[in-house]
Amino acid sequence: MNKRRDQNKFTDQARRVLEIEARAIQDLIPRLDSAFAQACELCLACAGRVVVTGMGKSGHVAGKIASTLASTGTPAFFVHPGEASHGDVGMITPKDLVIAVSNSGETAEIITILPLLKRSGVELITLTGKSDSTLAETATVNLDIGVDEEACPLNLSPTASTTAALAMGDALAVALLESRGFTREDFARSHPGGTLGRRLLLLVGDLMHTGEEVPKVSADTLLASGLIEMTAKGLGVTAIVDANGKLEGIYTDGDLRRSLDAAVDVHATTMREIMTKNPKTVRPKLLAAEAVRLLEQHQITSLIVVDDETTVVGALNVHDLFRAGVM
Repeated sequence: MNKRRDQNKFTDQARRVLEIEARAIQDLIPRLDSAFAQACELCLACAGRVVVTGMGKSGHVAGKIASTLASTGTPAFFVHPGEASHGDVGMITPKDLVIAVSNSGETAEIITILPLLKRSGVELITLTGKSDSTLAETATVNLDIGVDEEACPLNLSPTASTTAALAMGDALAVALLESRGFTREDFARSHPGGTLGRRLLLLVGDLMHTGEEVPKVSADTLLASGLIEMTAKGLGVTAIVDANGKLEGIYTDGDLRRSLDAAVDVHATTMREIMTKNPKTVRPKLLAAEAVRLLEQHQITSLIVVDDETTVVGALNVHDLFRAGVM
């Protein structure tokens, strides 16, 4: 029973934390006014980069805001305010814009560099919990992220306040994203190592086998020799080409099974007699994700890649796409 009571206590505490933090975010909605719109306009008008700063827990939030901005079309980076007063403020140029995160609005390390920012003519957006604080009153625009209480039972540890700051940063980043017309393709370019990046950036030409790796035989080649070529290249397919390398047909593992069922003589039959004419092909500049769609739609495992003149330039199969993480 004691263990059960302890488990209930844990979940009750967690529920209380989430309820408080949810209210903190909900309370931000009525505060989205002309100040928020002005902050967006300043970011869009910025000819340089957005520099985000904050100390302690607010610094961690500031770092995340900078990262989110950068990955959604707004060039941004984080500067530690303590390091800024020891030389890193030189990273901030007159064309830049600064976003400062501070719940109290009195963070000494940020206030120290305020005169330098002002002399440089740098616009300042602040996210503070106190509208009458030094930072809020100095800012070009202040966004109110104040909370009624922290989720910490001592009302001391930054919890609800950092959640509110993080949510406001996300709201700013997404509003800018939409204003810039930022697309899935733009997002992929910022995340080339991710699944979306691979699906939206990789082309067939990036993955296909080329040169001697491409299985090719002539139409007059005997099936036995065609099978040797197909097996040697290991792609489950061979292209049948004319003297100029233009595609005439293909022969696949599936065709081989059908040939064996029909008792075809592999030593007396030419590729011309059994090849599949007008096969599905792709171009090198086609998205690899689109090649996946074709494989699935037609229930095939390999594709021959041709140029605009139908000359064979490559080949790929389902395993290439799996290895690339596109499937």
